[in-house]
Amino acid sequence: MNSLKLAILRALYFSPNQSIAELSDWIGKSIPLITKAINELIEDELIVSCGLRASTGGRRAMHFILNADKQGCIVVIAMDQYATNITAVNLANRQLLPITKITTHLWDDPDTYTKIVDSLTTVISEFPKGKVLSIGITMPGFVDSKKGINSSFSPKSPLYNLRENIQSHFGTPTYLENDSASIAIAEKNFGLIKEADNALVVNLNWGVGLGMIVDGKLFKGHSGFAGEFSHIPLADEDKLCSCGKKGCLEVAASLLCAIEYIIEAIEDGQRSSLEKKYNEHRNLTLEDVLEAYIKGDQVTIIAIRRIAYMLGKGIATLIHILNPETIVISGKGAMFGDVLLPQIQSSIQEYCIPRLAKCTTIQISEINNVQLLSSACIAVQRMRWDNTQHKQLTKAKL
Repeated sequence: MNSLKLAILRALYFSPNQSIAELSDWIGKSIPLITKAINELIEDELIVSCGLRASTGGRRAMHFILNADKQGCIVVIAMDQYATNITAVNLANRQLLPITKITTHLWDDPDTYTKIVDSLTTVISEFPKGKVLSIGITMPGFVDSKKGINSSFSPKSPLYNLRENIQSHFGTPTYLENDSASIAIAEKNFGLIKEADNALVVNLNWGVGLGMIVDGKLFKGHSGFAGEFSHIPLADEDKLCSCGKKGCLEVAASLLCAIEYIIEAIEDGQRSSLEKKYNEHRNLTLEDVLEAYIKGDQVTIIAIRRIAYMLGKGIATLIHILNPETIVISGKGAMFGDVLLPQIQSSIQEYCIPRLAKCTTIQISEINNVQLLSSACIAVQRMRWDNTQHKQLTKAKL
């Protein structure tokens, strides 16, 4: 498939319902070239017309969408430190299967790769051969998306060269990206920063990641690892971070930190609706914390406020350095948005120069399961969209 057709298909994935003129403007190619490619894509049943736009005084424009029902699907994998979620979506981002959740300890569990392969095998078996166009994987760590490796792991670990291992095993084009970088891509295309050229996306999860949109594009830095927000030394606490250093923002502003605060409070005798679960299991899950938060548990709310205040301190630093138009709080932590936002704003007011602070808006993401969506986004950005590579990979495997 030629590059112009690929560009049209990607444009219609990230922004459906475009006319020929809009696609010409988006891609930067002439209307006659776009028209010819559109007609060929319609003939191949890869896109369809979805009617005429409302009249604005001239000739009504035909607009187009991907033919998601005729095309294949993408298997998406969202990995974090304690769980891996897997499902499949079509090219309209409609979920085709229930989410398979695997409990893993990413940095410690030697069986993580085997668990992922077993679950992927089950998911892929739900579709006819050739129906899975690609596999998109997002995960924390030092991910080199070009090489498909995660150097946070030892070269001996199957997770180090995860893309190649998965691709070889299933014979399906596979793409890998850092979770926070990919979430920024999803927010830019489907979230609150569609119109923003300079925006930051904070991935509030077990750590605190950052994706940066600069001049409308994802900024990854010289080595591809820009955005290690977790490890800015802003915390006053003496806890060791996962990186081995003290004072990192992660030890005072992550969801893991919020759970630690709640456990400390319960062990100190503070009353909480989570007492029974903690006493039974000697641990708490994020689902436990969310349930307590919804019920208005005060210990939980105070814990979320504490991490939000420290997060705001970190965000004040980002505003001073990057002067973004907007900052979006995304990831799993966005579910606590009602409590997060006031505390973040309070901290910014304390630590940020007012002249700069007033130029940046802080928002809470509205996308559910954003990391799964981001896994689809990075797959669509890079896949060839035909069966050529799939056949080559399958033949190589045989």
